[in-house]
Amino acid sequence: MHTSSVIHQAQSSPRPAALAPGFDPRTVPVLGVDAHLPAVPASALTADALRHRFAAPPLWSPEIERERIGTGHASAEAAVLIAIVLRDEPMLLLTERTQHLSTHSGQVAFPGGKRDPEDVDAAATALREAQEEVGLDPALAEVLGSLPPYVTGTGFVVTPVVALVQPQVRYQPNPHEVADLFEVPLAFVLDPAHHQRHALQRPEGLREWFSMPYQAGDKQHYIWGATAGMLRNFYRFMRA
Repeated sequence: MHTSSVIHQAQSSPRPAALAPGFDPRTVPVLGVDAHLPAVPASALTADALRHRFAAPPLWSPEIERERIGTGHASAEAAVLIAIVLRDEPMLLLTERTQHLSTHSGQVAFPGGKRDPEDVDAAATALREAQEEVGLDPALAEVLGSLPPYVTGTGFVVTPVVALVQPQVRYQPNPHEVADLFEVPLAFVLDPAHHQRHALQRPEGLREWFSMPYQAGDKQHYIWGATAGMLRNFYRFMRA
């Protein structure tokens, strides 16, 4: 992760968990929650406020630029779509990846993927991938801008592209890539009271990450890793 550690432990904090076979991130203890940090107010999450924020962005730096543990070689360009659906309450579109995919299988993710040669920019990649994965019509998406690239441990340099999506959007998930999709209130993921900190000691070093578990009815969507890291950066952008 970023040179500034994600985990700021008091001396009494528990030690990071050790790696175990069949590791499930849900089993790793929570080392802290950032409830002391201010949430992004609802007034900043309207369509006009978001447009203004990206049209005149503040001076800021992402909290997390890369994941420390990984391949050591990041060269594959990718983009994801942070799709904000303009319902009565702004909602964020997320997917759950199918189990057979080669990277991040079963995890909660943004629509997105690797850049194709014909993609003119990161926004083109994100919109194309969102259409292929969940059937999101690009005509219903208004791209506001992008956040700084996020380097994953699997070797991808990911550009998060932020867009407003009209509420009449209809989803058609691609069953090869998407096991489930759901919307979570944007205010929920931009409130640090829901940002949990974790650490895991691995043979190659210490891995640190955020999680943002979201309960929808009887199902918990476990947002963590790169997805949570990019949302943490989005929070920092909105609060700068």
